[in-house]
Amino acid sequence: MAFSIPKLFLLLISSLFITSTWSLNASSTTSLDAHLSTIRTFCSSRPFPDACFSSLKISISINISPNIINLLLQTLQTALSEAGKLTNLFSKAGGSNIIERQRGTIQDCLELHRITVSSLQRSVSGVRAGDSRKLVDARAYLSAALTNKNTCLEGLDSASGPLKPAVMNGLASTYQHVSNSLSMLPKPKRGKQGHINRRLLGFPRWMSKKDRRILQSIDGEDDPGEELIVAADGTGNFSTITDAINFAPNNSYDRIIIRVREGVYAENVEIPSDKTNIVLIGDGADLTFITGNRNVADGWTTFRSATLAVSGDGFLALDITIDNTAGPEKHQAVALRVNADLVAFYRCSVNGYQDTLYAHSFRQFYRECNISGTIDYLFGNAAVIFQACNIISRKPLPNQFTVITAQSRETPDEDTGISMQNCSILATEDLYSSSKTVRSYLGRPWKAYSTAVVLESYIDDFISPEGWTKWSNDGDQGLDTLYYGEYENYGPGSGTDNRVKWAGYHLMDEYDAYNFTVSYFITGDGWLDSTSIPYDDGI
Repeated sequence: MAFSIPKLFLLLISSLFITSTWSLNASSTTSLDAHLSTIRTFCSSRPFPDACFSSLKISISINISPNIINLLLQTLQTALSEAGKLTNLFSKAGGSNIIERQRGTIQDCLELHRITVSSLQRSVSGVRAGDSRKLVDARAYLSAALTNKNTCLEGLDSASGPLKPAVMNGLASTYQHVSNSLSMLPKPKRGKQGHINRRLLGFPRWMSKKDRRILQSIDGEDDPGEELIVAADGTGNFSTITDAINFAPNNSYDRIIIRVREGVYAENVEIPSDKTNIVLIGDGADLTFITGNRNVADGWTTFRSATLAVSGDGFLALDITIDNTAGPEKHQAVALRVNADLVAFYRCSVNGYQDTLYAHSFRQFYRECNISGTIDYLFGNAAVIFQACNIISRKPLPNQFTVITAQSRETPDEDTGISMQNCSILATEDLYSSSKTVRSYLGRPWKAYSTAVVLESYIDDFISPEGWTKWSNDGDQGLDTLYYGEYENYGPGSGTDNRVKWAGYHLMDEYDAYNFTVSYFITGDGWLDSTSIPYDDGI
């Protein structure tokens, strides 16, 4: 996964030298026209060439050394400057300035934009540090920022008001520079692939004694002094999960354990971005339930409909069930939404119908979880791995089909996608008995570069032989640019002879599949060891 700093800088520099007219130590005799020409050539391969040229031509007038790192930093700083202007616009967007048709539209945009500003700031710090893993992190941050833009635009699409055009222009201006910045960062080279099964056998040497005690607590060795207790019967520190979250310290570097005792907690729980390293532990997925019923039909945005919404980095959940009980007739109704980095779920259940699990952005991992739904029930634009999970399709409404994934990667530069490895793809009994009349699919492309793979998994025969389907019957969106793949699956629904013949569909080899493993796809070897959650690495 990682590559040495000298090699990294050679890679970075080589991407800049499109012509031989400009060296890193540009000669004072090189003409201004030649410099501008080289910048224009460099920018011609960016997603937004005019915005790139506009942000970089200033580097000549203020005598910035013309190397790729400085040009990348200049582009990021321009994005931050534009983001500041957009923040001011959002602060004026209430009342009659922008009229919402869905509850939470402006709140969604403002919350996501704040996360974008943080992502840009962290990207600047990472690029300045020059460490290869921090540059990989920057790619994750910028990919998430682009996802934030799209989510905001989806809500604004139905909004109105005099400020809407200015907000739309501000979004376009800011995120053009974000997209250009991402395109300037190199993608990491793969390490040597192999058959590796890796589980946490001890604690990393760098882990604090306090976190070691906390992880021992996660594994069942209670230390009440390190925990907050939520109990619906009033015997704990709190009777609601929300109260415990509010009590937890902000921006914690230590893990904050919240034990949620047996019971049904009817509340919409939000983990804000400043509540970092929260660990939510239930008494068992068959004993501890968080339940809600928000949905789009009742006026909520999809983003705001979640029963459990996680925006705080480093969040972990174990042994809990999260339900959205709105029902299939209410359309989009999210049970779990995660738009935070380095998040993991272990032995949890997530149940709903349409849009059950919104893996919105950043890097996520799910192990030994049960996830059920009808349409697009694993969706979003995170880099996410589901490992050893039961993926369970439920019977939809009459005249509907079922589809598991709706991944929304929009550009080739983003490091995002859905990977299902060593999973079981199953149907409920009522769907299975109706499989001759109800079509079921592995996925469909929400955006042009939609990315989803199924690796070494059991596929039952309720899945239609073609495997994958178009986004809609009247369009071919993404069929040439998406990446859908299957590798060494088994079971009666795993046959590939009659799969779709799209240019973007792939029968993968081991080398292809390695792209979607824990260490490469979500850099899990750098953070999952610290969670006590087991994982398999490699193919």
